[in-house]
Amino acid sequence: MSAYQPIIERLLTLHPKRIDLSLDRMWRILGALDHPERKLPPVIHVAGTNGKGSTLAFMRAVLEAAGKSVHVYTSPHLVRFNERFRLGAPGGGSLVSDEALADALLECERANGSEPITVFEIETAAAFLLFSRHPADVVLLEVGLGGRLDATNVIDKPVACAITPVSMDHLEFLGDTIEKIAAEKAAILKRDVPAVIAPQAEAPLNVIERAAAQIRAPLRVCGQHWNVHAERGRLVYQDDDGLLDLPLPKLHGRHQLDNAGTAIATLRASGLAPPLAAFEAGIARAEWPARMQHLSQGTLKQLVPAGSELWLDGGHNAEGGRAIASALGDLEERVSRPLIVVVGMLTTKDSAGFLHNFSGLARRVIAVPIPNQEKSVPAGTLADIARSVGIPADARETLKAALVATAHLGLVPAPRILITGSLYLAGEVLAQNGTPPE
Repeated sequence: MSAYQPIIERLLTLHPKRIDLSLDRMWRILGALDHPERKLPPVIHVAGTNGKGSTLAFMRAVLEAAGKSVHVYTSPHLVRFNERFRLGAPGGGSLVSDEALADALLECERANGSEPITVFEIETAAAFLLFSRHPADVVLLEVGLGGRLDATNVIDKPVACAITPVSMDHLEFLGDTIEKIAAEKAAILKRDVPAVIAPQAEAPLNVIERAAAQIRAPLRVCGQHWNVHAERGRLVYQDDDGLLDLPLPKLHGRHQLDNAGTAIATLRASGLAPPLAAFEAGIARAEWPARMQHLSQGTLKQLVPAGSELWLDGGHNAEGGRAIASALGDLEERVSRPLIVVVGMLTTKDSAGFLHNFSGLARRVIAVPIPNQEKSVPAGTLADIARSVGIPADARETLKAALVATAHLGLVPAPRILITGSLYLAGEVLAQNGTPPE
Protein backbone atom coordinates (compact mmCIF):
# COMPACT_ATOMS: atom_id res chain seq x y z
CA MET A 1 0.00 0.00 0.00
CA SER A 2 1.29 3.49 -0.86
CA ALA A 3 2.18 5.94 1.90
CA TYR A 4 -0.81 8.20 1.11
CA GLN A 5 -3.54 5.53 0.79
CA PRO A 6 -4.36 5.23 4.53
CA ILE A 7 -4.76 9.04 4.67
CA ILE A 8 -7.19 9.05 1.74
CA GLU A 9 -9.20 6.25 3.36
CA ARG A 10 -9.47 8.30 6.55
CA LEU A 11 -10.49 11.40 4.60
CA LEU A 12 -13.28 9.49 2.88
CA THR A 13 -15.04 9.23 6.26
CA LEU A 14 -15.21 13.02 6.72
CA HIS A 15 -17.96 13.66 4.18
CA PRO A 16 -20.81 11.35 3.17
CA LYS A 17 -20.78 12.53 -0.47
CA ARG A 18 -17.93 12.05 -2.89
CA ILE A 19 -19.05 15.17 -4.78
CA ASP A 20 -20.60 18.16 -2.96
CA LEU A 21 -19.92 21.41 -4.78
CA SER A 22 -19.18 24.32 -2.45
CA LEU A 23 -16.33 26.74 -1.74
CA ASP A 24 -17.01 27.21 1.99
CA ARG A 25 -14.98 24.18 3.06
CA MET A 26 -12.11 25.21 0.74
CA TRP A 27 -11.88 28.71 2.21
CA ARG A 28 -11.85 27.23 5.71
CA ILE A 29 -9.00 24.78 5.11
CA LEU A 30 -6.99 27.25 3.03
CA GLY A 31 -7.24 29.76 5.88
CA ALA A 32 -6.00 27.12 8.31
CA LEU A 33 -3.04 26.47 5.95
CA ASP A 34 -2.18 30.20 5.74
CA HIS A 35 -3.52 30.51 2.19
CA PRO A 36 -1.07 28.63 -0.03
CA GLU A 37 -3.27 29.53 -3.05
CA ARG A 38 -2.00 33.13 -2.69
CA LYS A 39 1.65 32.03 -2.94
CA LEU A 40 1.56 30.24 -6.28
CA PRO A 41 3.43 31.01 -9.49
CA PRO A 42 1.26 32.53 -12.28
CA VAL A 43 -1.85 30.34 -12.80
CA ILE A 44 -3.67 29.38 -16.00
CA HIS A 45 -7.14 28.03 -15.13
CA VAL A 46 -8.96 25.69 -17.55
CA ALA A 47 -12.61 24.56 -17.51
CA GLY A 48 -14.79 22.75 -20.07
CA THR A 49 -16.42 19.38 -20.73
CA ASN A 50 -14.01 17.78 -23.19
CA GLY A 51 -10.38 18.49 -24.05
CA LYS A 52 -9.16 20.06 -20.80
CA GLY A 53 -6.40 17.54 -20.20
CA SER A 54 -5.13 17.59 -23.79
CA THR A 55 -5.14 21.41 -23.82
CA LEU A 56 -3.08 21.44 -20.63
CA ALA A 57 -0.73 18.83 -22.11
CA PHE A 58 -0.08 21.07 -25.12
CA MET A 59 0.57 24.08 -22.88
CA ARG A 60 2.91 22.13 -20.64
CA ALA A 61 4.88 20.75 -23.60
CA VAL A 62 5.28 24.21 -25.15
CA LEU A 63 6.28 25.87 -21.87
CA GLU A 64 8.76 23.13 -21.04
CA ALA A 65 10.21 23.38 -24.55
CA ALA A 66 10.84 27.04 -23.69
CA GLY A 67 12.76 25.99 -20.57
CA LYS A 68 9.97 26.80 -18.11
CA SER A 69 9.17 24.81 -14.97
CA VAL A 70 5.48 23.89 -14.91
CA HIS A 71 3.29 22.62 -12.07
CA VAL A 72 0.17 20.76 -13.29
CA TYR A 73 -2.96 19.74 -11.39
CA THR A 74 -5.40 17.47 -13.25
CA SER A 75 -8.11 14.92 -12.48
CA PRO A 76 -9.07 12.17 -12.43
CA HIS A 77 -6.05 9.91 -12.35
CA LEU A 78 -5.91 6.76 -14.45
CA VAL A 79 -3.75 4.33 -12.48
CA ARG A 80 -2.01 6.12 -9.59
CA PHE A 81 -3.32 9.01 -7.48
CA ASN A 82 0.05 10.77 -7.96
CA GLU A 83 -0.84 11.48 -11.61
CA ARG A 84 -2.97 14.40 -10.43
CA PHE A 85 0.08 16.31 -9.15
CA ARG A 86 3.01 17.13 -11.46
CA LEU A 87 5.77 19.20 -9.92
CA GLY A 88 7.68 21.43 -12.30
CA ALA A 89 11.47 21.37 -12.43
CA PRO A 90 14.18 22.57 -14.81
CA GLY A 91 14.43 20.15 -17.72
CA GLY A 92 10.89 18.80 -17.18
CA GLY A 93 8.81 17.94 -14.15
CA SER A 94 7.77 14.68 -12.52
CA LEU A 95 4.80 13.25 -10.68
CA VAL A 96 4.90 13.91 -6.94
CA SER A 97 6.47 11.12 -4.91
CA ASP A 98 4.38 8.95 -2.58
CA GLU A 99 6.17 10.38 0.44
CA ALA A 100 5.79 14.06 -0.53
CA LEU A 101 2.12 13.55 -1.36
CA ALA A 102 1.51 11.74 1.93
CA ASP A 103 3.17 14.59 3.85
CA ALA A 104 1.04 17.22 2.09
CA LEU A 105 -2.19 15.28 2.62
CA LEU A 106 -1.33 14.69 6.27
CA GLU A 107 -0.70 18.40 6.81
CA CYS A 108 -4.06 19.18 5.21
CA GLU A 109 -5.79 16.54 7.30
CA ARG A 110 -4.37 18.06 10.49
CA ALA A 111 -5.38 21.57 9.43
CA ASN A 112 -8.91 20.38 8.65
CA GLY A 113 -9.39 18.41 11.85
CA SER A 114 -12.64 16.47 11.89
CA GLU A 115 -14.62 19.03 9.89
CA PRO A 116 -16.59 17.78 6.85
CA ILE A 117 -14.60 18.00 3.61
CA THR A 118 -14.52 16.04 0.36
CA VAL A 119 -11.40 14.20 -0.78
CA PHE A 120 -11.21 16.37 -3.91
CA GLU A 121 -11.23 19.51 -1.78
CA ILE A 122 -8.46 18.29 0.48
CA GLU A 123 -6.37 17.02 -2.43
CA THR A 124 -6.77 20.43 -4.12
CA ALA A 125 -5.55 22.10 -0.94
CA ALA A 126 -2.61 19.66 -0.95
CA ALA A 127 -1.84 20.62 -4.55
CA PHE A 128 -1.74 24.31 -3.61
CA LEU A 129 0.48 23.47 -0.65
CA LEU A 130 2.91 21.49 -2.83
CA PHE A 131 2.95 24.07 -5.62
CA SER A 132 3.50 26.99 -3.21
CA ARG A 133 6.61 25.31 -1.76
CA HIS A 134 8.31 24.24 -4.98
CA PRO A 135 9.62 26.99 -7.28
CA ALA A 136 8.14 27.02 -10.79
CA ASP A 137 7.28 29.48 -13.54
CA VAL A 138 3.65 28.50 -14.15
CA VAL A 139 0.78 26.51 -12.63
CA LEU A 140 -1.64 24.79 -15.04
CA LEU A 141 -4.85 24.23 -13.09
CA GLU A 142 -7.69 22.04 -14.36
CA VAL A 143 -11.21 22.41 -13.01
CA GLY A 144 -12.46 19.18 -11.48
CA LEU A 145 -16.20 19.56 -12.09
CA GLY A 146 -18.11 22.54 -13.43
CA GLY A 147 -16.35 25.71 -12.35
CA ARG A 148 -18.42 28.04 -10.16
CA LEU A 149 -18.22 25.92 -7.02
CA ASP A 150 -15.27 23.74 -8.01
CA ALA A 151 -12.51 23.54 -5.39
CA THR A 152 -10.02 25.10 -7.83
CA ASN A 153 -12.09 28.29 -8.21
CA VAL A 154 -10.38 30.08 -5.34
CA ILE A 155 -7.67 31.68 -7.48
CA ASP A 156 -8.43 35.42 -7.54
CA LYS A 157 -6.23 36.51 -10.40
CA PRO A 158 -5.00 33.87 -12.86
CA VAL A 159 -2.96 35.19 -15.78
CA ALA A 160 -5.44 33.57 -18.19
CA CYS A 161 -8.48 31.32 -18.26
CA ALA A 162 -9.66 28.94 -20.95
CA ILE A 163 -12.96 27.14 -21.59
CA THR A 164 -12.75 24.06 -23.79
CA PRO A 165 -15.85 22.71 -25.62
CA VAL A 166 -18.93 22.57 -23.39
CA SER A 167 -21.42 19.73 -23.79
CA MET A 168 -23.94 17.73 -21.77
CA ASP A 169 -22.26 15.87 -18.91
CA HIS A 170 -22.59 15.63 -15.10
CA LEU A 171 -26.21 16.77 -15.37
CA GLU A 172 -26.94 15.76 -11.77
CA PHE A 173 -24.45 18.36 -10.50
CA LEU A 174 -24.32 21.10 -13.16
CA GLY A 175 -27.87 21.36 -14.49
CA ASP A 176 -30.01 19.69 -17.13
CA THR A 177 -29.51 22.16 -20.00
CA ILE A 178 -26.46 23.18 -21.97
CA GLU A 179 -27.04 26.80 -20.89
CA LYS A 180 -26.94 25.90 -17.18
CA ILE A 181 -23.76 23.85 -17.67
CA ALA A 182 -22.10 26.65 -19.64
CA ALA A 183 -22.96 29.15 -16.88
CA GLU A 184 -21.30 26.94 -14.28
CA LYS A 185 -18.12 26.74 -16.37
CA ALA A 186 -18.12 30.44 -17.29
CA ALA A 187 -17.95 31.27 -13.58
CA ILE A 188 -14.18 30.69 -13.59
CA LEU A 189 -13.80 33.90 -15.63
CA LYS A 190 -12.35 36.85 -13.70
CA ARG A 191 -12.51 40.60 -14.21
CA ASP A 192 -9.76 41.88 -16.55
CA VAL A 193 -8.28 38.38 -16.94
CA PRO A 194 -8.03 37.30 -20.60
CA ALA A 195 -10.11 34.23 -21.42
CA VAL A 196 -9.74 31.96 -24.42
CA ILE A 197 -12.83 30.16 -25.68
CA ALA A 198 -12.46 26.96 -27.69
CA PRO A 199 -14.93 26.08 -30.48
CA GLN A 200 -18.42 26.07 -28.97
CA ALA A 201 -21.99 25.46 -30.04
CA GLU A 202 -24.05 28.65 -30.27
CA ALA A 203 -26.01 28.19 -27.02
CA PRO A 204 -23.04 27.76 -24.64
CA LEU A 205 -21.07 30.47 -26.45
CA ASN A 206 -23.88 32.96 -25.91
CA VAL A 207 -23.90 32.18 -22.19
CA ILE A 208 -20.12 32.52 -21.92
CA GLU A 209 -20.09 35.83 -23.81
CA ARG A 210 -22.81 37.29 -21.57
CA ALA A 211 -20.99 36.16 -18.42
CA ALA A 212 -17.72 37.69 -19.65
CA ALA A 213 -19.41 41.00 -20.51
CA GLN A 214 -20.93 41.26 -17.02
CA ILE A 215 -17.53 41.07 -15.32
CA ARG A 216 -15.47 42.68 -18.10
CA ALA A 217 -13.34 39.62 -18.86
CA PRO A 218 -11.72 40.12 -22.30
CA LEU A 219 -12.48 37.17 -24.57
CA ARG A 220 -10.52 35.54 -27.38
CA VAL A 221 -13.07 33.35 -29.13
CA CYS A 222 -12.27 30.71 -31.73
CA GLY A 223 -13.65 31.80 -35.08
CA GLN A 224 -13.71 35.45 -34.03
CA HIS A 225 -10.26 36.22 -32.64
CA TRP A 226 -8.25 33.16 -33.58
CA ASN A 227 -8.42 30.20 -35.94
CA VAL A 228 -6.63 26.90 -36.37
CA HIS A 229 -6.68 24.31 -39.16
CA ALA A 230 -4.58 21.67 -40.88
CA GLU A 231 -3.06 22.53 -44.25
CA ARG A 232 -0.63 20.42 -46.27
CA GLY A 233 0.36 18.31 -43.29
CA ARG A 234 0.92 21.31 -41.00
CA LEU A 235 -0.99 23.04 -38.21
CA VAL A 236 -1.77 26.64 -39.15
CA TYR A 237 -2.78 29.00 -36.32
CA GLN A 238 -3.67 32.66 -36.79
CA ASP A 239 -4.72 35.53 -34.56
CA ASP A 240 -4.12 39.30 -34.37
CA ASP A 241 -0.54 38.64 -33.24
CA GLY A 242 0.27 36.80 -36.47
CA LEU A 243 0.37 33.38 -38.08
CA LEU A 244 2.11 30.25 -36.80
CA ASP A 245 3.00 27.40 -39.18
CA LEU A 246 3.63 24.39 -36.92
CA PRO A 247 3.95 20.59 -37.04
CA LEU A 248 0.78 18.58 -36.62
CA PRO A 249 0.15 17.25 -33.10
CA LYS A 250 1.37 13.81 -32.09
CA LEU A 251 -2.05 13.34 -30.48
CA HIS A 252 -4.52 11.76 -32.90
CA GLY A 253 -7.81 13.26 -34.06
CA ARG A 254 -9.08 16.46 -35.63
CA HIS A 255 -10.30 17.64 -32.23
CA GLN A 256 -6.67 17.81 -31.12
CA LEU A 257 -6.14 20.64 -33.62
CA ASP A 258 -8.74 22.63 -31.67
CA ASN A 259 -7.13 21.70 -28.36
CA ALA A 260 -3.72 22.75 -29.68
CA GLY A 261 -5.20 26.01 -30.96
CA THR A 262 -6.81 26.67 -27.58
CA ALA A 263 -3.45 26.06 -25.88
CA ILE A 264 -1.62 28.42 -28.24
CA ALA A 265 -4.25 31.14 -27.87
CA THR A 266 -4.18 30.82 -24.07
CA LEU A 267 -0.40 31.06 -23.86
CA ARG A 268 -0.44 34.11 -26.13
CA ALA A 269 -3.19 35.74 -24.05
CA SER A 270 -1.38 35.02 -20.77
CA GLY A 271 1.70 37.09 -21.52
CA LEU A 272 3.80 33.95 -21.07
CA ALA A 273 3.98 33.22 -24.80
CA PRO A 274 7.24 31.41 -25.55
CA PRO A 275 9.28 31.70 -28.76
CA LEU A 276 8.32 30.05 -32.05
CA ALA A 277 10.78 27.20 -31.55
CA ALA A 278 9.00 26.21 -28.32
CA PHE A 279 5.62 26.12 -30.06
CA GLU A 280 7.11 23.97 -32.82
CA ALA A 281 8.67 21.49 -30.40
CA GLY A 282 5.81 21.43 -27.88
CA ILE A 283 2.88 20.94 -30.25
CA ALA A 284 4.68 18.03 -31.94
CA ARG A 285 5.78 16.46 -28.65
CA ALA A 286 2.70 16.72 -26.40
CA GLU A 287 1.27 13.47 -25.09
CA TRP A 288 -1.79 12.74 -22.96
CA PRO A 289 -2.62 9.16 -21.94
CA ALA A 290 -5.94 7.50 -22.84
CA ARG A 291 -6.75 10.03 -25.56
CA MET A 292 -6.60 8.04 -28.81
CA GLN A 293 -3.52 6.39 -27.37
CA HIS A 294 -1.97 3.71 -29.57
CA LEU A 295 -1.00 0.70 -27.43
CA SER A 296 1.84 -0.77 -29.47
CA GLN A 297 3.16 -3.00 -26.69
CA GLY A 298 2.22 -4.48 -23.33
CA THR A 299 0.35 -7.44 -21.84
CA LEU A 300 -3.01 -6.70 -23.48
CA LYS A 301 -1.48 -6.15 -26.89
CA GLN A 302 -0.38 -9.79 -26.82
CA LEU A 303 -4.02 -10.97 -26.54
CA VAL A 304 -5.29 -9.45 -29.80
CA PRO A 305 -4.84 -10.93 -33.30
CA ALA A 306 -1.39 -10.59 -34.84
CA GLY A 307 -1.10 -7.50 -37.01
CA SER A 308 -4.07 -5.71 -35.41
CA GLU A 309 -4.04 -2.20 -33.92
CA LEU A 310 -5.02 -1.53 -30.30
CA TRP A 311 -6.23 1.95 -29.32
CA LEU A 312 -7.45 3.45 -26.04
CA ASP A 313 -9.63 6.47 -25.38
CA GLY A 314 -11.34 7.45 -22.13
CA GLY A 315 -14.17 9.34 -23.88
CA HIS A 316 -17.53 8.81 -22.17
CA ASN A 317 -20.08 11.37 -23.40
CA ALA A 318 -21.77 11.96 -26.75
CA GLU A 319 -19.46 14.80 -27.78
CA GLY A 320 -16.40 12.77 -26.82
CA GLY A 321 -17.76 9.89 -28.87
CA ARG A 322 -18.10 12.16 -31.89
CA ALA A 323 -14.46 13.22 -31.59
CA ILE A 324 -13.30 9.60 -31.29
CA ALA A 325 -15.39 8.51 -34.27
CA SER A 326 -13.92 11.35 -36.33
CA ALA A 327 -10.38 10.30 -35.38
CA LEU A 328 -11.19 6.70 -36.32
CA GLY A 329 -12.55 7.90 -39.65
CA ASP A 330 -9.22 9.61 -40.34
CA LEU A 331 -7.37 6.40 -39.50
CA GLU A 332 -9.70 4.43 -41.77
CA GLU A 333 -8.89 6.78 -44.67
CA ARG A 334 -5.18 6.10 -44.20
CA VAL A 335 -5.35 2.34 -43.59
CA SER A 336 -8.66 0.52 -43.88
CA ARG A 337 -9.35 -2.10 -41.19
CA PRO A 338 -12.51 -3.56 -39.64
CA LEU A 339 -13.25 -1.75 -36.36
CA ILE A 340 -14.06 -3.54 -33.10
CA VAL A 341 -15.13 -1.37 -30.14
CA VAL A 342 -14.60 -2.80 -26.66
CA VAL A 343 -16.68 -0.61 -24.36
CA GLY A 344 -17.50 -0.23 -20.68
CA MET A 345 -19.60 2.63 -19.28
CA LEU A 346 -21.12 4.00 -16.09
CA THR A 347 -24.87 4.24 -15.51
CA THR A 348 -24.50 8.01 -15.05
CA LYS A 349 -23.52 8.44 -18.72
CA ASP A 350 -25.59 8.44 -21.91
CA SER A 351 -24.52 5.07 -23.29
CA ALA A 352 -26.80 5.20 -26.32
CA GLY A 353 -25.73 8.74 -27.19
CA PHE A 354 -22.09 7.72 -26.94
CA LEU A 355 -22.40 4.49 -28.92
CA HIS A 356 -24.55 6.02 -31.65
CA ASN A 357 -21.38 7.70 -32.95
CA PHE A 358 -19.97 4.28 -33.93
CA SER A 359 -23.03 3.09 -35.86
CA GLY A 360 -21.97 2.41 -39.43
CA LEU A 361 -18.32 2.57 -38.37
CA ALA A 362 -17.86 -0.37 -35.99
CA ARG A 363 -18.13 -3.93 -37.23
CA ARG A 364 -18.94 -5.10 -33.71
CA VAL A 365 -19.14 -3.91 -30.11
CA ILE A 366 -17.92 -6.11 -27.26
CA ALA A 367 -19.32 -4.80 -23.98
CA VAL A 368 -17.53 -5.31 -20.65
CA PRO A 369 -18.18 -4.27 -17.04
CA ILE A 370 -15.79 -1.74 -15.49
CA PRO A 371 -13.92 -3.48 -12.66
CA ASN A 372 -14.55 -2.23 -9.11
CA GLN A 373 -17.21 0.29 -10.15
CA GLU A 374 -20.64 -0.07 -8.54
CA LYS A 375 -22.23 2.13 -11.22
CA SER A 376 -20.86 0.11 -14.13
CA VAL A 377 -23.47 -0.78 -16.75
CA PRO A 378 -23.76 -4.61 -16.86
CA ALA A 379 -22.09 -5.97 -19.99
CA GLY A 380 -25.29 -7.59 -21.26
CA THR A 381 -27.26 -4.37 -20.84
CA LEU A 382 -24.58 -2.36 -22.66
CA ALA A 383 -24.57 -4.90 -25.51
CA ASP A 384 -28.35 -4.48 -25.81
CA ILE A 385 -27.91 -0.69 -26.01
CA ALA A 386 -25.32 -1.12 -28.79
CA ARG A 387 -27.75 -3.32 -30.73
CA SER A 388 -30.49 -0.72 -30.26
CA VAL A 389 -28.36 1.83 -32.15
CA GLY A 390 -27.66 -0.63 -34.94
CA ILE A 391 -24.32 -2.21 -34.01
CA PRO A 392 -23.90 -6.00 -33.66
CA ALA A 393 -22.76 -6.65 -30.11
CA ASP A 394 -21.52 -9.30 -27.69
CA ALA A 395 -20.81 -9.21 -23.96
CA ARG A 396 -17.84 -10.51 -21.99
CA GLU A 397 -17.26 -10.35 -18.26
CA THR A 398 -13.61 -9.29 -18.36
CA LEU A 399 -11.46 -7.04 -20.49
CA LYS A 400 -9.06 -9.86 -21.30
CA ALA A 401 -11.93 -12.12 -22.41
CA ALA A 402 -13.17 -9.37 -24.71
CA LEU A 403 -9.76 -8.95 -26.33
CA VAL A 404 -9.31 -12.70 -26.73
CA ALA A 405 -12.75 -12.79 -28.39
CA THR A 406 -11.52 -10.44 -31.13
CA ALA A 407 -9.21 -13.21 -32.32
CA HIS A 408 -12.19 -15.52 -32.96
CA LEU A 409 -14.00 -13.15 -35.31
CA GLY A 410 -11.79 -14.13 -38.25
CA LEU A 411 -11.52 -10.60 -39.58
CA VAL A 412 -9.32 -9.85 -42.58
CA PRO A 413 -7.32 -7.68 -42.54
CA ALA A 414 -6.50 -7.77 -38.82
CA PRO A 415 -8.85 -5.42 -36.98
CA ARG A 416 -8.47 -2.00 -35.45
CA ILE A 417 -9.58 -2.44 -31.82
CA LEU A 418 -10.66 0.53 -29.70
CA ILE A 419 -11.21 0.28 -25.94
CA THR A 420 -13.37 3.18 -24.76
CA GLY A 421 -16.33 4.45 -22.73
CA SER A 422 -14.80 5.48 -19.40
CA LEU A 423 -11.66 6.92 -17.86
CA TYR A 424 -12.05 4.29 -15.12
CA LEU A 425 -11.88 1.59 -17.78
CA ALA A 426 -8.93 3.36 -19.42
CA GLY A 427 -7.06 3.30 -16.13
CA GLU A 428 -7.74 -0.42 -15.77
CA VAL A 429 -6.43 -0.96 -19.31
CA LEU A 430 -3.18 0.88 -18.64
CA ALA A 431 -2.69 -0.96 -15.35
CA GLN A 432 -3.35 -4.40 -16.86
CA ASN A 433 -1.20 -3.56 -19.87
CA GLY A 434 1.75 -2.58 -17.68
CA THR A 435 1.97 0.90 -19.23
CA PRO A 436 0.82 3.38 -16.54
CA PRO A 437 1.27 7.16 -17.08
CA GLU A 438 4.58 8.60 -15.94
